[in-house]
Amino acid sequence: MSAKDRPRAKHIAIYGKGGIGKSTTTSNISAALAEAGHRVIQIGCDPKSDSTTILRGGAELPTVLDSLRGRTRPRLADISALGFGGVLCIEAGGPVPGVGCAGRGISAAVDLLERLEVFEEFEPDYVLYDVLGDVVCGGFAVPIREGIAETAYVVTSSDFMAIFAANNLFKAIDKYAPSGGGRLGGIIANSLQLPHARALIDDFADRTGTEVVGYVPRSTEVAQSELYGQTVIEAVPYSEQAEIYRHLARRVVADHEGQLPKPLNGPDLKDWARGWGDRIFGAETVVVAAQGQR
Repeated sequence: MSAKDRPRAKHIAIYGKGGIGKSTTTSNISAALAEAGHRVIQIGCDPKSDSTTILRGGAELPTVLDSLRGRTRPRLADISALGFGGVLCIEAGGPVPGVGCAGRGISAAVDLLERLEVFEEFEPDYVLYDVLGDVVCGGFAVPIREGIAETAYVVTSSDFMAIFAANNLFKAIDKYAPSGGGRLGGIIANSLQLPHARALIDDFADRTGTEVVGYVPRSTEVAQSELYGQTVIEAVPYSEQAEIYRHLARRVVADHEGQLPKPLNGPDLKDWARGWGDRIFGAETVVVAAQGQR
């Protein structure tokens, strides 16, 4: 198949609050897609520059911004490495500490990749952008604001700050989608452990007119795999956790219409959170009382 006839790659952004597990989730999705025979590019858009680490055995990778600060024009070989399954790994990088916008690396990375004609040469089926979602400022909003990614997913847990960050992303999508920006693909519920976690996230999705596309439980296999610098797909491919990531990868790349979320305003989000706090505290009180009567 010629490059002209080859279907255009799907560009997908995966957002999430720092520490929520978005890089782990994104890398396992990339690994699952590569394992299934797809050509994948993963672009880390977090200033920590550790998005693709577990695809590369924990090895370091020069970032796009660091390379651009050099005297010579970067080549693809200077800013990329092939990881598990042939995933092309790239890290956008961040500014010198205390100087500049952390989101600038995303624009710089996309501009450089276009100049190097990476998308034409590598011919990916999927391009995944792993983006920090604590604050969706102008730089971090680039993938959805400018339509670079047609679809965005948000990784969240049942913690309020993770939900707060997800709601902020919904506001950004709601603002930019009508003018050609990316739409929401759905919510990825991650690190589920507490009994109420799934119900809480389902309720948040219902209140905001969105959909949960996958549930990923907390697992020691994830932590153990990362200690080896590997994804779960590579380290324990026959595990239940690996199958969960494979199912999630299929959902993320499936053809479905993107959503326009209905984010909650500040007071409504706080009222919703307070209501869940009452429910959880009430349930725990009943359990403690019952145990005390034994």
